[in-house]
Amino acid sequence: MPVGTYEQYYERLLKMKPNIYLGDEVIDRSDPRLAGGIYVMRQTFDCAHDERYKDVCTATSHLNGETINRFTHIHQTVDDLLKKQEMTRLLSHRVGGCIQRCMGIDALNALSVVTYEMDLDLGTEYNKRFMKYLAWVQENDIVANCAQTDVKGDRLKRPYEQADPDMYMRVVETRPDGIVVRGAKSCNSAAPYVDEIIVTPTRFMGKNDFAYAVSFAIPADWPGVKLACVPGLRHKRSHIDAPIAHVGDMESLTIFDDVFIPNDRVFMNGLGNPECTPYAGFLALMFAHFHRHSYTGCKPATSEVLASQAALVAEYNGIEKEGHVKEKLCHIIGIAELVYAAGVASAYRAEKSPSGTMIPDEILTNAGRKLAGEEIYNEAKIVSDLAGGLIATLPLENTFYAEDNVGELLNKYIMRNPAIPAEDVHRCFRMIQDQIVNEFGGSMIVAGLHGGGSPQMEVIAMMSRYDINELKGIAKYLAGIQADIPIYRRESVTPRKVLEKYRQMHDKR
Repeated sequence: MPVGTYEQYYERLLKMKPNIYLGDEVIDRSDPRLAGGIYVMRQTFDCAHDERYKDVCTATSHLNGETINRFTHIHQTVDDLLKKQEMTRLLSHRVGGCIQRCMGIDALNALSVVTYEMDLDLGTEYNKRFMKYLAWVQENDIVANCAQTDVKGDRLKRPYEQADPDMYMRVVETRPDGIVVRGAKSCNSAAPYVDEIIVTPTRFMGKNDFAYAVSFAIPADWPGVKLACVPGLRHKRSHIDAPIAHVGDMESLTIFDDVFIPNDRVFMNGLGNPECTPYAGFLALMFAHFHRHSYTGCKPATSEVLASQAALVAEYNGIEKEGHVKEKLCHIIGIAELVYAAGVASAYRAEKSPSGTMIPDEILTNAGRKLAGEEIYNEAKIVSDLAGGLIATLPLENTFYAEDNVGELLNKYIMRNPAIPAEDVHRCFRMIQDQIVNEFGGSMIVAGLHGGGSPQMEVIAMMSRYDINELKGIAKYLAGIQADIPIYRRESVTPRKVLEKYRQMHDKR
């Protein structure tokens, strides 16, 4: 059945080999420290079977016309992009932040574009391999992430210039039946509880970087893959269970220790075919672009989660009608709506690539993601301001239920408005503590800044595509430097134009 179930997904995880390194332990997927991330993934299955959400959480496969989980779909229309954005927002509300599975859909869409272009231009068979892989992913409702960010070593040196050549993922050997790769990918979210890890390049590659132009997909427990992880955990609750208390994640620095990849799972190999090298940057760009469009769904949801918490704690603190509270809530709501609007507008300005995949407008997508990243700390500051210091000093949950009178006294002294039960107040402050104060909450704020690319990366993406000379024409006309100016209409930057730019850069380097 193309729309899988949580039970099928979890059964697959339990069959995987232990390769998750936590401190001095090597654990398997049954370890309770993975439960928070697995809970998040469960929402992507359960909601696809929920009649209320099927319209946005499922799609019609362009391969065979079957109903599939939207997280395995290749966008064919503007409506597909809009529903993906809506789905991401909906599911992010349910978990209070990142839904984590978006990396898979974004990597699949990027590969659908770039492998097609390689086959078209170079006569390779990467797209044929990818389409076969995609059919399997859709048929089994496979959960995938994307391993893109290399450890990079010396940031001022290109991959081939590094003192240690393994600072970027590279192909060390090409065999008749596949390739051998070596390297590591950092900031690899959800790797311990996905079925598949999809690897893409992290940057543009010059002509001497051909061994680093590589993309493939393998099971997360594949021989030679080592997941060095840090868990995102919240304090376990004993008395006041709540949805937010079940949410967590696990981040991985994923090591590929001379890993063999069979040919049917290789989607780019610059060592075997250096002509692929310009497409490495194109693939890096396409994944980042699709992923930033996903952020215009999840980041508005995260802002709305923070706004909801700010509004509730302001009510419980008795200050909700104060002018400064309304201004602060309005600021968060405004950011959420603007970021979401950027995603909607970029979908309406989308362009169909030669592969048939719809690519949203790059500048609008990056503008929305940049705004979201720049504001995440300010939004957390607003919630902290309205909540007060108690979110950082709240006594442990069990103390509120202590057998002697300390629990009774804590419930007495946490009260604000007598009409609001002490447990509701406790739940509110515990929720905000989980959201922004504890270890996991703090890491999610950092992820809000850097996930999918930091604001500086959005600056680079936007300014490399935006025609500043054309923009200057407005000022020249107004200053009387030139007699007239054509109607200013920013045209979309087509993928082929971007690819041609990468080819020119490749030839120069």
